[in-house]
Amino acid sequence: MMPEPIADEAILGAVDDGFARQVAFLQDLVRFPSQRGEEHAAQSFMAAAYEADGYAVDMWRVDVDAIRDLPGFSPVAVSYDDAFNVVATHTPRNANGRSLILNGHIDVVPTGPLDRWARDPYDPVIEDGWMHGRGAGDMKAGLSACLYALTALRNLGYQPAANVYLQSVVEEECTGNGALACLQRGYHADAAFIPEPLEPRLMRAQVGPIWFRVEVDGDPQHASGAFSAGANAIEKAFVIIQALKQLEIVWNARKVDDRHFHDHPHPIRFNLGKIEGGEWTSSVPARCVFEMRVATYPGQRLEDARAELEACIADAARADPFLANRPPTMTYNGFMAEGYVLEGADEMEAVLRRSHTAVWGEPLTEHVTSATTDARFFGLYADTPAIVSGPICRMPHGYDEAVDLDSVRKVTQTIALFIADWCGLEPIEAKP
Repeated sequence: MMPEPIADEAILGAVDDGFARQVAFLQDLVRFPSQRGEEHAAQSFMAAAYEADGYAVDMWRVDVDAIRDLPGFSPVAVSYDDAFNVVATHTPRNANGRSLILNGHIDVVPTGPLDRWARDPYDPVIEDGWMHGRGAGDMKAGLSACLYALTALRNLGYQPAANVYLQSVVEEECTGNGALACLQRGYHADAAFIPEPLEPRLMRAQVGPIWFRVEVDGDPQHASGAFSAGANAIEKAFVIIQALKQLEIVWNARKVDDRHFHDHPHPIRFNLGKIEGGEWTSSVPARCVFEMRVATYPGQRLEDARAELEACIADAARADPFLANRPPTMTYNGFMAEGYVLEGADEMEAVLRRSHTAVWGEPLTEHVTSATTDARFFGLYADTPAIVSGPICRMPHGYDEAVDLDSVRKVTQTIALFIADWCGLEPIEAKP
């Protein structure tokens, strides 16, 4: 696959030589606020970068109707009017190697109150080797690593001897439907690599999150009469919330039967993420709405999980004198995801282990995560092993998110070596 083998040192050096440009690229990318529904400008930036490097670029609006009946689809949480995916394709002169998807997501989560940040979340300052900013780690650093790993090889006069697809997708943070749309559009490969900021370790397993929304009605009265009449919707919502938190304990106890998560301290998290209720301080609240994220183990049937959640809410309502006659309503409004375990990918793992050790000087370790990634789409629905290994990120989803730039450099080197080994290389110019 490599007519003229290149020493690892040459590839590592090529990444180093281009790293200042990569850091500048990452800063430019972080400057784009790309929360869900606001990704278009950042995606146009990615498309332009891919086109400038000579790749064939496909940028399209995600079509909900095209994916809603596919396995892995999650209920839409935010309008897709401005939801564009970008895929850049490298096509070799002679396809002699194994094809590869390099996947990353452009969407970031909200910043929260700006006055709680030490600096502007969209002004990517570098301090003590860390780049600060929303999305710097999760996961725009990974997008930069994918692109610049290929750039390093090209600067040496080589390119992958197989198709490589650079994917910048939307919706990872709330459904994963962006990655699903790439599969529906026909982008398939022999393997996928996702440099999520879960540290430079091999992710062996991940949970499957479910998002849902519960509306609880009350009986509005003047606050002065609430002791004898009325029903406080916020207080009634907490009747349901407390029941769900008890179910969280039950689900976590089941970890003893899970071969991947049995040692995890708390794999299943029921996160009360949003709550709204009440209109007037001296009125008994008429309505309360809360949204929760829960998680399931790999292999757990989503139908069974939903049934337990719905039964928990129904049982709690029946036990309350007011809610028994005014039961809450529950809807699913985002993630409906299965857990995923990386299995049957020994050869791919071996390539990653060699690449990792050559860069980091130590063996690759494994971990499991109580979060999710887009790896599940490739592994569960496309028969494509998907590995997740990425840079070191501080405070993802929190205030003062930051990414360790030296880890970004090393992850880029790891990806470059992985491409050379997995895909093989060919000279960019055919020899006479």
